[in-house]
Amino acid sequence: MGALRRWYGAPVSHLLLMVGAFALVGYAGVRLLAGDALGVAVWFVGAAVLHDLVFLPCYTLVDRAWQAVAGRLARRRRDAEGGDGRRNRLINHVRVPAVVSALLFVVYFPLILGPSDSYLSKSGLPGHPFAGRWLLVCAFLFAASAVVGAVRYARGSFGVRSA
Repeated sequence: MGALRRWYGAPVSHLLLMVGAFALVGYAGVRLLAGDALGVAVWFVGAAVLHDLVFLPCYTLVDRAWQAVAGRLARRRRDAEGGDGRRNRLINHVRVPAVVSALLFVVYFPLILGPSDSYLSKSGLPGHPFAGRWLLVCAFLFAASAVVGAVRYARGSFGVRSA
């Protein structure tokens, strides 16, 4: 076992977990491709191209703009009040729930925007609660992040480095 660990570079349990994960992914891939292999391949390529060429530049620009605006406001406030720069650390308390909300929307957007007739007929579920539930989840994420940010700000636990 010692020689295997030295050769692999990690514990044997990690190797077994990785082998199991790849076996599960392989099984899921075979089952997925058994139906419409061309449609799945087109979907994967389209999703990769759409993400890499459209979505990634868009959300990178939005994040950079948000950082610039928040940084400028924090510098102004710090200069005006003589603060310690903790406010600019609050950006992650907006970024994290925004990213999670966007990810949930991307995954569930067909249901949020209105499920198709085939979904309704196959599942037997009503189609109306998805948008409201997504909005509630988003509101909860932002509210929880605001509470955590307020507590961290009040306690001064942002780990601010001195300049």
